Amino acid sequence: MPVVSATKPVHRSAFLALPRALYADDPHWVGPLDLELKALFDPRKNPHFAEGEAHWWVAYSSRGQPVGRIAAFVYWPKARRYPIPIGGLGFFECVEDYAVAEELLSTAQAWLAERGLQAMEAFVNFGENDRFWGVLIEGFDQPPAYGMPYNKPYYADFLARYGFELYFRQESRELDLRQIPERIVRIAQRAAQKEGVTFAYPDLRHLRKYALDFMTIYNDAWQYHEHFVPLSEERVQRLVESLRPVLIEEMIYFAYVEGEPAGVILALPDLNQIFRPWRGKPSLFQLLAFLWRKRRKYAWYRRRGILTRARVMLMGVRPKYQRRGLESALAYLPVPPVVQMGITHAELSWVGDFNPAMLAVLEATQARKSHIHATFRYYFTPQARERARTASAIISRA
Repeated sequence: MPVVSATKPVHRSAFLALPRALYADDPHWVGPLDLELKALFDPRKNPHFAEGEAHWWVAYSSRGQPVGRIAAFVYWPKARRYPIPIGGLGFFECVEDYAVAEELLSTAQAWLAERGLQAMEAFVNFGENDRFWGVLIEGFDQPPAYGMPYNKPYYADFLARYGFELYFRQESRELDLRQIPERIVRIAQRAAQKEGVTFAYPDLRHLRKYALDFMTIYNDAWQYHEHFVPLSEERVQRLVESLRPVLIEEMIYFAYVEGEPAGVILALPDLNQIFRPWRGKPSLFQLLAFLWRKRRKYAWYRRRGILTRARVMLMGVRPKYQRRGLESALAYLPVPPVVQMGITHAELSWVGDFNPAMLAVLEATQARKSHIHATFRYYFTPQARERARTASAIISRA
């Protein structure tokens, strides 16, 4: 079966259209918008191309039908943070035929090896890890939240057959915002009364100031995570600008201690509740209607009970301000205004098993488990695996 580079418009169209055929009978699948994926692979719109590269392929059957797709990419600032350089695979879709999957994975591996990479992770995003990251391994009975992957149950098996190893797991939970545990409420209220502690929503007229506060918190709170790459001012401005069209300020909450940025929680409306009927390819009328109806914080959708969920993308507190109750304050204080808007549930998404502190926060919320994703890693040679494991052991003992 031929695997073809998606450089020509006909192959790019096949790359984008394949999931609509693959998930035609799946009531839970919500397709990423074609326009989002096009932007992700466009060097003019994705800043990761400044220090990286990406490629995408489509596999065809002997009768010329698209039967699989895959993308490979390397973002050098992240790849070089590891003991061995590591690239990424993503946007994999495939019929239930391991031969097709093997050919796609081998093609992507060869492309990465040509660039000096010695391992690859699947499935990840060519961009931030706030979306399109991980292989769904539990939770196939419910739709994904906006930006979260959804895939066929056999994908993890295909990766294991190829030789991928489980690298880490990412847990998500569904929280009824009207039933926050009393213990969290009490801790949040005490934290809010402490001298020098203040909280604020971002003023969208002055987003640059809050973008810089976000950068300060993020670069401090996430610095010890293996996948961490510091946010630059340019990157955070681009991130904010990409999210600006969908933000609701009541879903973003900052904590300050003596005026210094200390913590943040960032949530987005679960736009998949709106996008689900589009199957990833909205008509011009649907797009125009969406742009009109999203005014006043999606009031049209909220009033009709269409938009009732949010997705918490991240929550973090800088190390020196932890264990002061700020985590509980960020988890609870913004909730009443959001519930008043008609947003009654939230998915607390993508907490890795390498982050026990945030897993404890998840447990404390008593939220229902909804999805579990996994990130897998494949080493190109036994020597690469040994070097990576030796370095990891040294770091863990330090």
